[in-house]
Amino acid sequence: MPLHPFIAAELAAAAAAAVPYHGLPIAQAREQMKKAYARQVPIDMAEVKNFRVPGPAGPIAVRSYRPQADETTLPLTVFFHGSGFCALDLETHDEICRRLAAGSRTVVASVDYRLAPEHRFPSGPDDCLAATRCLAHMAADLGADGRKLSLAGDSAGGCLAAVTAMRLRQEGGPLAQALVLWYPVTDHPSSAWPSFSRYAHGYGLTAQGMAWFWSNYLQDPSQADHPYASPLRAPDLAGMPPTWLMTAQYDVLSDEADAFARRLRQAGVSVEQHCAAGLNHGFLKHAARLQPAHEGMARACNWLRHHHSAGQRPACPPQPALSRLRA
Repeated sequence: MPLHPFIAAELAAAAAAAVPYHGLPIAQAREQMKKAYARQVPIDMAEVKNFRVPGPAGPIAVRSYRPQADETTLPLTVFFHGSGFCALDLETHDEICRRLAAGSRTVVASVDYRLAPEHRFPSGPDDCLAATRCLAHMAADLGADGRKLSLAGDSAGGCLAAVTAMRLRQEGGPLAQALVLWYPVTDHPSSAWPSFSRYAHGYGLTAQGMAWFWSNYLQDPSQADHPYASPLRAPDLAGMPPTWLMTAQYDVLSDEADAFARRLRQAGVSVEQHCAAGLNHGFLKHAARLQPAHEGMARACNWLRHHHSAGQRPACPPQPALSRLRA
């Protein structure tokens, strides 16, 4: 399918207005990337809390979202944001988390893990593991059930969600019951997947940009083989939670994400996989304005609702502002 006209126009405008982030100092690169995540449509929550949980190097900031005001105990979804292990934050992904909470009817807890290059691997994964364990333990304080634990993330956050699920399984739990990944990082670029050539430049996330992210993230190139950095290189994925995974058609990461889904299936893990045709990496930030991006969120929410409920698969819950979306 051709690149969606809305995405093509966004890419053209961005290319005309900005220096590639991988050519900037890290502070300027972060500010430039944040501009793409301006909030579009406010989504009310019954409760939003900002708090901190203990981490291996100090407190970790968390923002939780409760979508409904009654006293029902909801499942818990711990969310890890992209991008590139070294940018973005709770604010950039606030709208995404609100949509995830509203659509999935889960309490979403977004984790502000430490960023590279100030805090290189394994700082981010260590924070994500510690925060997840603490959030599962204190879930009742958020009106959630820590036994119904899902992990979710986009891009580098998808990598961190997968790695956290792996570590919970290997390092004493609590076990995640579901895993939701949008266009996840799963491997180091040294594997040279064909999509890194097909979509090397011109589609937002570039091959050069991805190499820059990894150079900021790892302490040493030899760490690329560590399964907590590149979960696709894990020797065994058996016992991973049921997984919902969506790739983007025009994305350097599409091949490695496809390979990760195959590895999960080969290990006996239930996987529901989709490809967002015509879209590029990072499309979730357009969910309020673009119908295919909205569907990428709604499908994940529907899957999570079904996973945590008994009986038949429910219809996809309505999402805000459908009338304003572009087809």
